[in-house]
Amino acid sequence: MTYDRLVCANCAAPVSQGRCPVCRANRERLQQQEGPFAGLNPVTLIALLVVLVGALALVARTA
Repeated sequence: MTYDRLVCANCAAPVSQGRCPVCRANRERLQQQEGPFAGLNPVTLIALLVVLVGALALVARTA
């Protein structure tokens, strides 16, 4: 889950806006946990997976 959809229980604002100290702390914590694919949406990840499976099938067929 990305923090742009989270709502703070302290100030009832989106965490991505960082209006209160709790929002800012959680935003920083979530940003530190992001991996290399954190910025990609699920549709893009599925498309990459399909391309990878297709490439593997092509390599397996020619070998």
